[in-house]
Amino acid sequence: QSTVQSYLEGVSVGLEQLRSAAQEVQSVCQDLGAARWALLDSADRFQGLQQMRALMAEHVQLASVVQVLPQLFSVHEVFSHTLQLLRGQHLLEAHAELMMMEHLRDDILSQLHLRGLSSAQATVLSYFGGLQELNESLAKQLWDIVGSSLQLVREDPVLFVTAVRIIEREEKIDDTLLLEATFLPPGRPKGWRQKFYRVLQEAITGAHFHAARMDAEGPGLARHLAALQKDIVSELRVVKDLMVQCVPAHYNILGVCAATYHQALTSHLQDILREDLDKQALFLLLEWALRVYHSPEMMGHPDLLPEVDVSALGPLMSPELVELTERKYVVKVKASVLVWMQRTLEVEFKEWFREEEPETDHQGFFQSALPVIVMQMLNENIQVASLITDSLQQKVYNMALEELEAFLGRLREALVQCGKEHQKDRTVPKYYVSYLLAMLNNNLALGSSVSSLHPDTAHREVPTSLRAALDRTQKKACQLLLEELLLDLQPLCLQLPSRKWLSGSQLVSSMCEVIDKYAKDFSRVKKPVFTLLLTESELLVASQYLRALMQKKMVCKSEEERGQLCDRLLQDATQLRALFLGLDRSQQSLEAVFALRELICLKDPALLSLEVLGFITKYPDVSDEHISTLLDLRGDVSKEVRHMVLEMMAQHPQVLPESYRPIFSTILVPAPELPFCLRKGKCA
Repeated sequence: QSTVQSYLEGVSVGLEQLRSAAQEVQSVCQDLGAARWALLDSADRFQGLQQMRALMAEHVQLASVVQVLPQLFSVHEVFSHTLQLLRGQHLLEAHAELMMMEHLRDDILSQLHLRGLSSAQATVLSYFGGLQELNESLAKQLWDIVGSSLQLVREDPVLFVTAVRIIEREEKIDDTLLLEATFLPPGRPKGWRQKFYRVLQEAITGAHFHAARMDAEGPGLARHLAALQKDIVSELRVVKDLMVQCVPAHYNILGVCAATYHQALTSHLQDILREDLDKQALFLLLEWALRVYHSPEMMGHPDLLPEVDVSALGPLMSPELVELTERKYVVKVKASVLVWMQRTLEVEFKEWFREEEPETDHQGFFQSALPVIVMQMLNENIQVASLITDSLQQKVYNMALEELEAFLGRLREALVQCGKEHQKDRTVPKYYVSYLLAMLNNNLALGSSVSSLHPDTAHREVPTSLRAALDRTQKKACQLLLEELLLDLQPLCLQLPSRKWLSGSQLVSSMCEVIDKYAKDFSRVKKPVFTLLLTESELLVASQYLRALMQKKMVCKSEEERGQLCDRLLQDATQLRALFLGLDRSQQSLEAVFALRELICLKDPALLSLEVLGFITKYPDVSDEHISTLLDLRGDVSKEVRHMVLEMMAQHPQVLPESYRPIFSTILVPAPELPFCLRKGKCA
């Protein structure tokens, strides 16, 4: 019972406490409701408090400004003093005051920034508006000093050193603000060190490379490049000896200046090369950029080494630009060579019509100055190109060979034109043959001199195309000479064969006189061509003699007449052979006359097939028409024998050996007359 009683008492106490708590909560709710209504009734009064808060904030800002007013009021006075210092070129003092004012401005702005008082910043900045002007004025003086630095370091280095010290101060302030400041003040970073480099580079460039348009021709360009060479070396020596001591080592001022000159020269040369330059100007640029620039007279000057290493800056002209410039130079040289060669040929052509023989060398061979002029011109251009690069020398060498080949073509055309003039009147030119012989000697001289043009002595072979051009020129001159010989021989050959000739005329003696006269003329040309002319003359005489026999002008009417023909052929062939033996020439072509005589002299026509077989074996270019004409000349060959001979020839076709020199294939046989059933007579 006591335990239950104690539990009941505890429950009673708990209930009493709950009743008391409920009453207190109800009282609190009533108080909160009353407070809520009281707050709602006081809302209008809170609007007035908001305005008071704004006024309080403005008051705080004004209070902050008031605190720095004494300093702000002194700013204009400091501005005036600083400006006076700048005008008096007291740059260090002026810069010290400028830094002080900037520090004051930046400190005030920083405090306002931290307090969030942005509206007060505009008020403060209005007081420091003159700082921009002072900065610009100081900067202008600094850049004027830097722009004249090459002169100042020689005359007044103190001013230049002062400018560098101010620039370094500003650079340190920039670095500090960039690393530590929570915000960047107006006008920061200034970047005056980079501006220093730019101004210095612009000063160098403007002094030498932005001048008025210069004369791009040879003399004017040479003077311009010589002035650049002198000035650049002089100024780099000043930089190395004086300016380096006025700036911190990390400026690398000598390297910067050397690179500036190098880059400016690169652009300057490119600008010049855009002009239409003559060959002299192009050569000057190539020589200056590739030879002079790196030489001890310029960037390799002993006073600049070893500090200036221009090889580390790259080429002054890129390989592509060098290649382009070399091609331009070759084009200009080619045009010049063409003009000179054309003039030389025109002078040579006029000399062919002179009233006197061409000049001779110490051996008596005809010649002219043409080979010497042409080869000297080409060799000089090749040698000049060798002063620049091997590639340019090779280009000029190739051009020289091309122009020489083209010149030989024009020379052949001139020979043809001269030949046409001579055909109209054989007395013009008076010494036609002599000048043709001189041209042959000139051609030999050109051929022997070509190899000396090659830059490499180990590869002095004449190109195939040029050798062919020389051969064509030689053949053309020889052809014109042989045509001249032919014109003198033709009137004599037209008298062959005839009864008068059979009876013992002096026809072949006259031919020998003509040949001997030309042989003496041919002796004025050097031996390789002299031998060729004699060989061709022998072939010409033999072919003309055989051609005359095959014109069907005569047919032997009796055995006695055939005997006379054989004797005459033997005498003529022997006389001609003796003539060419005296000229130290073989008589291979004249052997055809002896072989033909054997066909005529054969007494038994039945043996003609065998004789003809031997004849066509020895002279495989002989045709059926030739043999038929020879059979007609005999006058005693029957149709059956003729048919047998021609059938034998058909059964034994001949192939021309590679070394065989044709003689009969150039002889045309007159077409046989067609049989006609009516007698010849006048038309009714």
